[in-house]
Amino acid sequence: MITLLDKTSLYNTFGVNDFGSIELAIDNMAPSMVEYYLSDLSEYSEDAYLNKSNIENSLCIGDYNLYIDYNDNIYLELDNNQNSTYETASFW
Repeated sequence: MITLLDKTSLYNTFGVNDFGSIELAIDNMAPSMVEYYLSDLSEYSEDAYLNKSNIENSLCIGDYNLYIDYNDNIYLELDNNQNSTYETASFW
């Protein structure tokens, strides 16, 4: 699932002024808080299409990926496939 995030809300949440500073801010936070903030931001955002050839920069944070494109739009991708690889099949 990919959502288009409000850039201002994202920057205010992590206390930064640009996309390049997000990684440093995240390194100084507890991982559970980062995932909570990203989950909360994605709840109020709209689903969007991301042309991955337009990605300028990306940041991987656990099950989440942040992308910024050349138009300064910021996208959040939740990687649901990682969770399914740890599940075991049922014998029934």
